[in-house]
Amino acid sequence: MFKKLSAVILSIFTIINPATGFAQKSLLERIDNKGVITVGTEGTYAPFTYHDSTGKLTGYDVEVTRAVAKKLGVTVEFKETQWDAMLAGLKADRFDLVANQVALTSPERRATFDKTTEYSWSGAVLVAKQGDFRVKSPEEVKGLKATQSLTSNYGELARQNGAKIVAVDGLAQGLLLIQQKRADVTFNDKLAVLDYFKKNPNSGLVIVWESGEKVGAGLIANKGNGTALKKINQAIIELQQDGTLKKLSEQFFGTDISVK
Repeated sequence: MFKKLSAVILSIFTIINPATGFAQKSLLERIDNKGVITVGTEGTYAPFTYHDSTGKLTGYDVEVTRAVAKKLGVTVEFKETQWDAMLAGLKADRFDLVANQVALTSPERRATFDKTTEYSWSGAVLVAKQGDFRVKSPEEVKGLKATQSLTSNYGELARQNGAKIVAVDGLAQGLLLIQQKRADVTFNDKLAVLDYFKKNPNSGLVIVWESGEKVGAGLIANKGNGTALKKINQAIIELQQDGTLKKLSEQFFGTDISVK
């Protein structure tokens, strides 16, 4: 009886006191017990996470996450949220992981979150209105209006180069503001921008600069989930080895973005 009561008290304490390691035990136990893991994603960032013509949530990051969940034998439940609230939601344990092309480039984020083995590689580009010859490099955005999600690494790139930030919820909204001449430029992921251009051939926008450096994106978890992440990493490695990542890459991009 005493042992049962102690177990109940310990369980309650773990839930109400995250400092005891609740997130770690929760995610690990869900994986080990073949339970449900919750994953934060935008659902508006094609071709990584978006809704297709039938309304189904899909995209490269979404399908990679589903493939990882299948390897682990767990069920995945996606929770859609705006980018600027996503990592805050993860930190508050509103979901277990984030799948949204997160590269985890800043020291501040690396101090709070961990990233799995990378499943995609891409680089930053700078977009402006066609015929706008003011900008050919990041340094030249100083004083110009850049449409960015406030907490993205692309927003940080714009701030570092002296741009005036115009806050937006996502890429499509930002590009629209440039078309309307309410902003001048935006930094974003090359693959996402090319996908937008493919779907909007008359956008009147062009890439004026491209980074020569690729960064890798993975699933993001709170610190303290080391054992669970080892299991997730192994699943990603197996998906790389069995050709699943290559197949999904070619499905959404026509080329293999799972390798650097």
